[in-house]
Amino acid sequence: MDDDTLLEGAPGWSDDQRAEFSLGTLVCIVVGLLLAMLVFVFREAWPSFSHNGLSWFGSGGGLVDNQIQRIFQSSEAGPRSSFVYTFHAWPLIWSTFLITGGALVIAFVCSLFIAVFIVEFAPAPMQRVLEPVVRLLASIPSVIYGLLGILVLVPFLDHHVITNSEKASVAPTISLSGEGLITGILILTVMITPIMVAVFSDGLRAVPRNWLEGSWALGINRWRTFWKVAVRTARPALVAGAVLATARGLGESVMLSMVSGGIGFAPNPADGLPFLFEPSEPLATTILRDKDYLSTSTPVEVTLFAIAAVLLFSAVMLSLAGWAAKQPMKRYGVVA
Repeated sequence: MDDDTLLEGAPGWSDDQRAEFSLGTLVCIVVGLLLAMLVFVFREAWPSFSHNGLSWFGSGGGLVDNQIQRIFQSSEAGPRSSFVYTFHAWPLIWSTFLITGGALVIAFVCSLFIAVFIVEFAPAPMQRVLEPVVRLLASIPSVIYGLLGILVLVPFLDHHVITNSEKASVAPTISLSGEGLITGILILTVMITPIMVAVFSDGLRAVPRNWLEGSWALGINRWRTFWKVAVRTARPALVAGAVLATARGLGESVMLSMVSGGIGFAPNPADGLPFLFEPSEPLATTILRDKDYLSTSTPVEVTLFAIAAVLLFSAVMLSLAGWAAKQPMKRYGVVA
């Protein structure tokens, strides 16, 4: 006898109660799977964290590629007692912060103005065209953006933007080829902007129209009304869109592996303008690049799980920060 038959035969169970029980069970299963995933990842990552302590997040150790290679060689050299877990992830953390943070700032400003235009100022025929186009752009696979970046943007930067003097100024440390920090920021901006535009538009459209009409009746112009009333009211939706976009940026690996340079190097602002073109490698990209070690080297596997644990922890903290930021805004009436 299946669960549906048992529920139908249970005395006093209405359709609403059966639906509530089924949905509650599904939620518990999802939460349980999420907790199990977190426990598994952090358990596998613990040897790396316990060996390095807080120095795991620090600098030193040279390029990340060399660190991974040393860790791999230790697994071939002898027994488990000789495994090397020493790892310093600062170049990866710094690159992730620069690429994701830079893309978020640019995309947030652009998305807000685009959403305001679509919702309030675009003619109705244009709205009917723009809205499905934005949602289509949000669903394009990241590898397509990476392909466009590697075939169009990287050659353009290499041949027309980066000068020979800028290449020579950092030549002793790193080479500039067009694949680097600014390329990753620009392509990631294009990727996450449609997501933010879609969320922002829904939030702005949810603002009661009579609030805007009341402002117009007081003689306040259309732009100032929408900016001061609609945008202020939709701030929870703006936070939600920013959180979703940041989570997408943190987890992006395929596109960034194609355009960011693929070298575990920390771009140095002291280098001046060449800093923008220096190669970098975020956390998620490192896992993708070194995935072949997962079945062949235990210490590298542990290190990659540690990187995954940092990404998971960042995603959890990001969600909590977004939730906390929206709490004071509930009084405005539009909470995403």
